[in-house]
Amino acid sequence: MQENPKVQDQIARIANWFTQIEGSITAFSGGVDSALVIYLARQHLGKGLAIACISDSPSLKRSDLQEAIEFCQVHDISLEIIKTKELEDEAYYSNPVNRCYACKSHLYNDLSEQLKRYPGFVVLNGTNQDDFGDYRPGLQAAQQNAVRSPLAECGLNKDAVRSLARHFGLKVWDKPASPCLSSRIPYGQIVTREKLSQIEQAESELTRLGFKTARVRHFGSEARVEVPSADLPKLEGLLQALRLHYKELGFSQTTIDQEGLVSGKLNRAIRPLT
Repeated sequence: MQENPKVQDQIARIANWFTQIEGSITAFSGGVDSALVIYLARQHLGKGLAIACISDSPSLKRSDLQEAIEFCQVHDISLEIIKTKELEDEAYYSNPVNRCYACKSHLYNDLSEQLKRYPGFVVLNGTNQDDFGDYRPGLQAAQQNAVRSPLAECGLNKDAVRSLARHFGLKVWDKPASPCLSSRIPYGQIVTREKLSQIEQAESELTRLGFKTARVRHFGSEARVEVPSADLPKLEGLLQALRLHYKELGFSQTTIDQEGLVSGKLNRAIRPLT
């Protein structure tokens, strides 16, 4: 079968892009965007010149960390695991509207330290073109730290990223978006390890019950569950059992968001600022 000319063009642009750099450290989250970047870096630069680096942060799901480790093992990618300290920073844990800026600043500062061991390397991230149309304070931190975005710079949007990941046979090509756990806490409400653990355990239960995509928003004593609209009837049928389980996690109230899952829903509270 003849390869799609559009895919051929994207692959050629990416190959040309990687001729511009000597080596790279990719900020790896386990998601499809950064997975594609580190895969491409490994293919074009070689194992010793393409390092993946993931932050073992309380806001990262344990399942995402494990999947990231397995991805690197499967594709023979050098992985370094660091521990960032954003949760100790008031600019992060106080949960202002630019919390993501504080988070990415910590990450990119730590990766800049890693660069001292790899002279001539550059830091890469998984930003794609669609990200510029959303509220993402972390983009400013990337710019300030001279982080490069090969996907965006090559003109790839989210659909193109998934298509290419599938083309290369990457298992994560259709992995649902998995924003950090702190994104489940409304702005202005403190981010704590306890809350992040509650959210992770609550969402793990939904995964166990067969929901491929779900969010549990943390409203103090209330767990507000979001699943795709098509899954709402199934969730309704499990609600009583879910309430009992979530009560053990510390939620005295469990409700279903009848609108269904909307990525970035908590950003509506700050829409005039964006």
